[in-house]
Amino acid sequence: MDSYIAIRGEGVTAYVGPDATRLLHAFAVKHALKAIKHGMRLTRTATPKTSLERAGKITGKVYKRGQYDQAIADVDQWIYAMQAALPVITND
Repeated sequence: MDSYIAIRGEGVTAYVGPDATRLLHAFAVKHALKAIKHGMRLTRTATPKTSLERAGKITGKVYKRGQYDQAIADVDQWIYAMQAALPVITND
């Protein structure tokens, strides 16, 4: 078991391993795309173009300018699949 999600109490405490880390990164990319779609500029390096490129690295697809909804939906689908695949360990 290389990757897993550790939970203690009511929330996630750790994303352990390479796949779990990629899952956390996908969450960040998805929320960055949502913010950019609504006109927010997060940082100097989180431009619309780089955010779409990062989504493409996760999903394996190429997104053109303005395809935020499609990128968000694809990343969200990848997140659901990865969450289903990763084991969850509770530390109570």
